[in-house]
Amino acid sequence: MSAQVVATLPRAWLLLIAVVALSIIAPRALAAQQAASEQLQFLPVRGNIYMLQGAGANITVSIGRDGVLMVDSGLASMGNQVLAAIRRLQNQLDLRDKPVGWGAETRSSVADRNVESPAKPIRYIINTHVHADHVGANELLRRSGMTFTGGNVTGNISDATEGGAIMAHEAVLVRMTSTTGGATPVPADAQPTDTYYTDTMKLSHFFNGEGVQLIHQPAAHTDGDTLVWFRGSDVIAAGDVFSTTTYPIIDVKQGGTINGVVQGLNRILRLSIAEFRTEGGTLVVPGHGRLSDSADVAYYRDMVTILRDRVQAMVAKGMTLEQVKATKPTADYDPRYGATTGPWTTDQFVEAAYLSLGGGKPTPRTAPGRSK
Repeated sequence: MSAQVVATLPRAWLLLIAVVALSIIAPRALAAQQAASEQLQFLPVRGNIYMLQGAGANITVSIGRDGVLMVDSGLASMGNQVLAAIRRLQNQLDLRDKPVGWGAETRSSVADRNVESPAKPIRYIINTHVHADHVGANELLRRSGMTFTGGNVTGNISDATEGGAIMAHEAVLVRMTSTTGGATPVPADAQPTDTYYTDTMKLSHFFNGEGVQLIHQPAAHTDGDTLVWFRGSDVIAAGDVFSTTTYPIIDVKQGGTINGVVQGLNRILRLSIAEFRTEGGTLVVPGHGRLSDSADVAYYRDMVTILRDRVQAMVAKGMTLEQVKATKPTADYDPRYGATTGPWTTDQFVEAAYLSLGGGKPTPRTAPGRSK
């Protein structure tokens, strides 16, 4: 339509054209976003706990009457889809679940009316470590959430509108704000609002009917790994300390070690109780891959321990990295966990294990003993 024709049209006609165009474009955009969110898969784990797959790393979600608690937030590009998927699941649960029989909202006929209550907000996001596939959507999802009362419970609670709380080990905050090597700090709204530096940290109250405990596993996948234990549901979100798809991803530059991974897997096993003969019981959500139990973790732990011992023995002999790779120490496990392409290859794992075990460092010389 030419500019001259547009100029001669009455204002009412221009408004009608704009409304029609918007009515065509908006549903298409909404449908595209909904289709993307439906590509994400929610797997019921136990009780209020769900595993969300397809947003980068696995996201563990607790959904209930207290709101939403997330373990990790996924890729930044998937933030809107993750939020839409959570809202969709909340609506489904609201239709299924009856109101509690002891709350104040059931003391009148209000609860019996056919009124759809607004979805409860995201209260907490717990970051298991610093990598982008686990924390990328922090900022968007935090802004969509809300704390219970804000930071100052006894005084001004205006900060309750600033979004949900992000929790992590303090090493994660240090990494996010570091400028070492020309790194750019992440935006303030994507950084943890609450950190801990001790071995463990617990939420100060039940959330969705159960206690939630954060457990620091030092020098494993990184130096800031957190295991999240839902104590009532008996579910552990392991982050990248445990994966069912690849060899352990060991970020040596950010403090990761293979010995720390083994210790982390052993810790998961100490917290786990099998239902019968290592099957069932405590369920473990890996950083990547399928939902697992203690038998899966034990098998993975055994594999990592065997490969660690093989590489350690070669490091003790003073072998170079290329010599270690030439022996193919992972050959018997490669059909299950190996990769020659992609973000984490077998060679990268061997190199990370070698370096974290002290490989490549010169062996100190000792003075020869006095001859007798």
